[in-house]
Amino acid sequence: MRSTNQTPMAMGIPVNDSGVAARWRATAPYLLSILRIVAAFLFTQVGTAKLFAFPAAVMPGGGTAAIGSLPWVAGALETFGGLLLLVGLFTRPVAFVLSGEMAFAYFIGHAPQGLWPVLNQGAPAVFYCFLFLYLSAAGPGPWSVDALRRPRADV
Repeated sequence: MRSTNQTPMAMGIPVNDSGVAARWRATAPYLLSILRIVAAFLFTQVGTAKLFAFPAAVMPGGGTAAIGSLPWVAGALETFGGLLLLVGLFTRPVAFVLSGEMAFAYFIGHAPQGLWPVLNQGAPAVFYCFLFLYLSAAGPGPWSVDALRRPRADV
């Protein structure tokens, strides 16, 4: 059974918390929004590179992914899922789907090339997988369309 005791000590916050520490902790929801926005901006570029060769062609041989191919599906998820995360719309389900996509990408595309992510070029996939898993639980933060749609404390 979970305790509902919400005293500062029960929540792990020292009772004699300094003003600076309390103010820094109060920025956490906004830093969550910034983390989501920056990660989504970077992630969207991975998809647009596959679908539109923008900002550069990254597919083997240059150009774009063939329509309907696995890289094309991944690029579509990355582009449009990334844009949804960027604005913070349907953040929790989109982040969960993208976390799964990145797990799939790692095990299909990187793990067969070796054990260590730094050697098999899979570190970004692992990072995005766990970041998106966290966002699926934590939500988008206050600077999001989701927060505007449902003004409540758990956004």
